[in-house]
Amino acid sequence: MLIVSEIDVFYDQIQAIHGVSFEVRQGEIVTLIGSNGAGKSTTLMTLSGLLNPSKGSITFEGRDLLQIQPYQRVSAGLVQCPEGRRAFAEMSVEENLRLGAYARRDKAEIKKDIENVFSMFERLHERRGQLAGTLSGGEQQMLAIGRALLSRPKLLLLDEPSLGLAPLLVREIFRNLQRIRDDGVTILLVEQNAHLALEIADRAYVLETGSVVMEGQANEVAKNPRVKEAYLGA
Repeated sequence: MLIVSEIDVFYDQIQAIHGVSFEVRQGEIVTLIGSNGAGKSTTLMTLSGLLNPSKGSITFEGRDLLQIQPYQRVSAGLVQCPEGRRAFAEMSVEENLRLGAYARRDKAEIKKDIENVFSMFERLHERRGQLAGTLSGGEQQMLAIGRALLSRPKLLLLDEPSLGLAPLLVREIFRNLQRIRDDGVTILLVEQNAHLALEIADRAYVLETGSVVMEGQANEVAKNPRVKEAYLGA
């Protein structure tokens, strides 16, 4: 579905990504793990078109992503749920969800998708008319994921969904990520909680200082002594 080949990415004169290559197959959850500053979020922003690589190629379902604008990538089915949630605070939960469907015209299907999000995240259903800015951090994360789903992604890019959340809420969100995958959405997950990321992922790539230093089946990566020591606290 997605092939990233040898991309370099710079912030002005500082190189953040060094020849990164990876792939995501349809129906997978693939995770990128690594410490702060490893280049995980930069990689997602490059896929979304918010940053441009100076070298390399990115193809999505055989289409050259570097030839199309960020909004066209959303229409093609590549949708990012950003770090920090970024809810529209003065709009209601339901209005935030509807914004995710801004490029769609199928009103009946939009309504159905909103109800599907509410069935997945019952807290949002209880607060559908509430201003998004009054939600807890965990509820805002659920809203951000729901809003991304209203764009009907084929590939969902998730950036640090567990950041700053209580463990119980993190578990709930990660259970729903598996449900989203089972509903037919492929997921590329950037996550510092390596334990949970490797638990739900099919395959994993480890990023260090902007380079891929390890890849493989998630359960095998989790057993690697270097990964255990650096990311799993073992």
